[in-house]
Amino acid sequence: MSAERSPVDLVQQQASRGFWLRTLHQWHWISSAVCLIGMLLFAATGITLNHAAKIEAKPQVTTRQLELPAPLLRALAAPHEDGNAPLPARVADWLSRELDVAIGRRAAEWSPEEVYLSMPGPGSDAWLSIDRETGAVEFERTRRGWISYLNDLHKGRNAGPGWGWFIDLFAVACLVFCITGLFLLHLHARQRRMTWPLVGLGLLIPLLIALLLIH
Repeated sequence: MSAERSPVDLVQQQASRGFWLRTLHQWHWISSAVCLIGMLLFAATGITLNHAAKIEAKPQVTTRQLELPAPLLRALAAPHEDGNAPLPARVADWLSRELDVAIGRRAAEWSPEEVYLSMPGPGSDAWLSIDRETGAVEFERTRRGWISYLNDLHKGRNAGPGWGWFIDLFAVACLVFCITGLFLLHLHARQRRMTWPLVGLGLLIPLLIALLLIH
């Protein structure tokens, strides 16, 4: 028979349990608050992505034709090596104002005849081409709606580095939320007999689907 624990040991055990419960609860509710809106977004767009073929989208296509002012055209006429490089700042600023599109320092494709700039974004695609001899500008933008926009955010498609950082930080917060939840389940498992069977079920169901139904 094992020796009975002294009252001091029991008090220390309870104090340790209380400390971990408070700490885990604090980290759990903080991470859940940080993750709440993001989890709602990613859960909802998980459904829309899973049924993307059934959700009809009506793309809206906008086309514009402009002509660069002579001073800006001279900036493009200057000798320039073929390849990828941003548009001159003056040209980019003028086009951004006229076309209501953020060009910034995106890299354009330069050739002797034209400059071509692709501007994909979440839920949209856009491009413009500039004739380096005449200054003729052709612009086209296709918008596929809010569902496509949110779906692209879910995938991190064409959303920029800032959104990429958000996804990484959100993933870390989700890990904290899940791991602290797992430890809380462990601490409460004695009073809740179905804890580990339910956790096991959450593992077994996707495992069986992956092994039996995915080919």
